[in-house]
Order: sequence, then structure tokens, then C-alpha cells
Amino acid sequence: MSKYGLPALILFMGVLYIFFIPADPHAVKLLFKLIPMWLILLYAYLRMPRDRNRYHATTLIGLFFCMLGDGLLQWFVIGLSAFLIGHIFYLTSFITKWRFSKARFATIIPIAAFAVYMGAELVQALIHDGNEALIAPVLLYIVVISLMGWTAIMTGNKWAIMGSLLFLVSDSILSWNMFISDIAYSGVLIMTTYYAAQFLIAHSSQTMDIEKSHALLQQDGYSSRR
Repeated sequence: MSKYGLPALILFMGVLYIFFIPADPHAVKLLFKLIPMWLILLYAYLRMPRDRNRYHATTLIGLFFCMLGDGLLQWFVIGLSAFLIGHIFYLTSFITKWRFSKARFATIIPIAAFAVYMGAELVQALIHDGNEALIAPVLLYIVVISLMGWTAIMTGNKWAIMGSLLFLVSDSILSWNMFISDIAYSGVLIMTTYYAAQFLIAHSSQTMDIEKSHALLQQDGYSSRR
């Protein structure tokens, strides 16, 4: 398949699911919901370099578990657990490509502030609705996805950063809409940011080593001129 053929097919199937597939029958809706993720998994696999490493393997596993979470989210805790495992694999992937910089490291402050705010709002809503049993898994999920986003930033890879932050946006909209208050066009916002996030993370597996090599070459060039 051409360089742009598979991404175009992913885009088409995502638009088809979001805007044209009716809610019933549910099985058909779920099938079309998962097709873009199957294609994103295929895209990630096909675009990986021949000399695959730990980053590529854990990214694929993360994509797979997030795809499972997507299909199982109607059973909230089960779906949430699958997504949690997926984010742990993403986090593991990003740690292997860690490139320290003070500016990137400092982004932990706004990410932590946002996590605390979302956590407080969700806990209050869960208590109000009598869903105290969900507090622990929801808070654990917030911690893990926030760390996932931060470790993506620490890689310096723009695709991983954009993908992880879009994932944070998507899940924030979903959880706010589910537990706190309705958000207009939430379905469209959740799924567009979600599919985009997964595609960008999948794409990062192709570009991560290239960008890291360029950064190391630039650093070596700078050191040699000193």
C-alpha cells in the first residue's frame, strides 16, 4: 500500500464511524469503531524499521491494549483497565527514548496541576453520584496517563508528544462528559482526538530513532565547536 494510502483509509474509516454509522445495531457500531484501530496497528507494524527495538514492541502492545479498551469500554472498569495497561506500555516505550532537558522536565508542573484538578473534580462527582468504588481506579488512571504524557514530552519527539497530549484531551472530555456534566458534541470530540492520538503515537515508532539520531548529531556538532 502506498505511503499515503493506509493513512487515508484510516481517516476515511474514522470519519465514517464518527459521522455516518448509526448507534444501532450496537454490534455494527462497535465493529466500525474498532476498524480504524486495527488499521492503525497495521500502520504501526508496516512503518517500523527492520531493526526493531524495545520501543517498537512496547508501542505495538500499547496500541493493542488500547484497542481492547476501546471495545470493552461499555464495561467501564474492564475497558479502563485495558487502557491503563496500554498507557503503561506507552510510558515504558517513552522512557526508553528519554532525552533530558530542563524545559521539557518542567512540563511536569502544568501536567500535574491539570491531573490534580481533574482528579478533584471527578472524585467530587463520583461521591455525589454514589460511585465511590470507581474513585481508586479513576485516580490511578489519571496518574498513569499523566505520566505517559510527561514521558512522551521527555522524548522530544513531536509525534509522540502530540499523540500523548491528544490522548489526555480525549480522555478528559470523555470523563468530564461521563461523570461531571454534558459537553456539546462530546462524541465527535472524543473520537477525533482519540483516533488522531493513536495514529500519531503509531507514527512516532517510525520517527523516534531518526529524531534522536539527529539530536545526538547536533549535540556532537555543538560540542566539537566549543
